[in-house]
Amino acid sequence: MTAAALKETKADVIALQEVESNGTLRTFRSRYLGGRKKYREYLVIDGNDYLRLIDVGILSSFHIENIRTHMHDMNEQTKKLVFSRDCLECDIVLPDNKRLTLFINHFKSMYNPPDPCNGRAKTHDKRVIQANKVKEIVQARFPNGNGDFVILGDLNDYMDSNSSITDLVNWNKVENVVNRLPSEERWTQYWEGNKKCHLDETYHQLDYILLSKSLAEKNADAIPTIMRKGLPKKAKLYKGPWLKGLGNKAASDHCPVAIKLSI
Repeated sequence: MTAAALKETKADVIALQEVESNGTLRTFRSRYLGGRKKYREYLVIDGNDYLRLIDVGILSSFHIENIRTHMHDMNEQTKKLVFSRDCLECDIVLPDNKRLTLFINHFKSMYNPPDPCNGRAKTHDKRVIQANKVKEIVQARFPNGNGDFVILGDLNDYMDSNSSITDLVNWNKVENVVNRLPSEERWTQYWEGNKKCHLDETYHQLDYILLSKSLAEKNADAIPTIMRKGLPKKAKLYKGPWLKGLGNKAASDHCPVAIKLSI
């Protein structure tokens, strides 16, 4: 079902979260996505989530180079690792030797086992540190903020007055292209809620494609798509068709977000 959801996007390059290993991704590509003929290259670097083994990765129809991990980046104040998984930096080599630089992320979850009823607040500061570090990484690579780059992935928070990712999403060097959709269509994740905590189901944007301003300007008419056919059928806000064979399963509680760009 996850592969079926990804194929619906017709994407040439896919940024992934919660991938166990290179072997897992290679097998997934081979069995369900058309193998090397469809996605020439793939990449997963073991990150910092040693218990769950959920790493960020990439599938690409084009060559990947200038690969850089930030899993060892430390925060000077906390003396702890910045990223829960990694910020995976790499270049996609396109025809005519054009380059698109990706910064692939999976920020700290809003789930907090010691206090599940206040998970978002309890994990807020960790995501602030991660968001600020991503800005620092991007500025080191693109000092003036100009260039063809994308910050993307599961940032594990939504935008409101208490958001931990405001400074990154509203950064004047990028555009959150999901905002090009009508406000009622911007959600990318369904959460069933928590009855014990008296928390109702929610529909929020947790998954982001942040284009550099220069890239966004070159693609001013590009509208993203949010593919919801693989959601759990309990997601009642979604009124569209489901993936064939979905049944009581789900591709994910997150929706693939895709956009077609000219570089």
